[in-house]
Amino acid sequence: MKILVLNCGSSSLKYQLIDMDTEGVIAKGLCERIGIEGSKLTHKVPGKDDFCLESPMPTHQTAVELVMKALVDKDHGVISDVSEISAVGHRVLHGGSKYSDPVVVNEDVKKVIRECFDLGPLHNPANLMGIEACEKAMPGTPNVAVFDTGFGMAMEPKAYMYAIPYEYYEKYQIRRYGFHGTSHKFVSHETIKFGNLPEGHRRVIVCHLGNGASVSASIDGKCVDTSMGLTPLEGLIMGTRSGDVDPAVVQFIADHENLSVDEVLTILNKKSGMLGLSGVSSDFRDVEKAEAEGNERAKLANEAFRYRVTKYIGAYTAAMNGVDAIAFTAGLGENNAENRELICDNLAYLGVKIDKEANKTRGKNALISTPDSKVKVFVIPTNEELSIARDTLEMISK
Repeated sequence: MKILVLNCGSSSLKYQLIDMDTEGVIAKGLCERIGIEGSKLTHKVPGKDDFCLESPMPTHQTAVELVMKALVDKDHGVISDVSEISAVGHRVLHGGSKYSDPVVVNEDVKKVIRECFDLGPLHNPANLMGIEACEKAMPGTPNVAVFDTGFGMAMEPKAYMYAIPYEYYEKYQIRRYGFHGTSHKFVSHETIKFGNLPEGHRRVIVCHLGNGASVSASIDGKCVDTSMGLTPLEGLIMGTRSGDVDPAVVQFIADHENLSVDEVLTILNKKSGMLGLSGVSSDFRDVEKAEAEGNERAKLANEAFRYRVTKYIGAYTAAMNGVDAIAFTAGLGENNAENRELICDNLAYLGVKIDKEANKTRGKNALISTPDSKVKVFVIPTNEELSIARDTLEMISK
């Protein structure tokens, strides 16, 4: 059985075609600059040269049609007909409080996704466009929505409620939702499996560290807490997002810079984080290079990022009354040994000990703590597409 996984952004579309019998990727690709001049499709098949096509993509509908053509092309395709695709799994950012578990898309699901546009203005509209494009291009093929907030919806009210007038929760469902859910779900389960964690010792903290970054705490794979909130702005310092700030900062900047709330939120989302603090870049590699060259603000940004991660690990250890495993994932988490070591150096009070040689690993499952470490520490590469494909298969098999 073959399942197509789509992740639609405002001007992009990432896809993978997965053979669920082996869970292997048959083909994957990226459509860039949708709705913008210079649109491009890059299609990759293992063992073959990449296929690139520059072609106008005024809409996501056009992009989906080009993906279908690439998949069935006689030279670089991998299937003979789109009917070989059993279902399409879509990453959807926000389902509000109505939808958290994966669901086969119907009109009500689309209605809820549309109602959540204000909660996910950059993602939900694009996610819905991707779903509707597939409905037109592949009529009769099931579409499954897998919500990025799904993992965090397992939190208890004491963890997800904001201490604001309760009427705002009742009226608008203002609460903490959490994001990167498909990644946290996959990595927390994979940590239990790969680490062979026994019953009663499955308290896992996952550090999803990249341009977007978040930390989650889970017990037996069920979310206890997660660092992002109503939107992905809350929590860790990220590439361009500020993470946690005093809410009064918004009014202060607005008053002193003669800006609107929307303009200040744009600053906090797109001009802050590592970019704003370092003044160098939103890319952690650039900031690390600048620190190595003596840039003090770059050094400050790196130290502040690691400090925030360490604080969340400590808080979540307290929330779960202990921790059995810590897993690092995503671009920075999987590939940057120095950051992992420096973060873990501040966890000595938990009995964390890092094996410097094992920590040199990049991008593969690995135990990087010493045998006598009281907490196991892992590198676990995330695979959000496979997680979505598994959820999609489960939904269409019911």
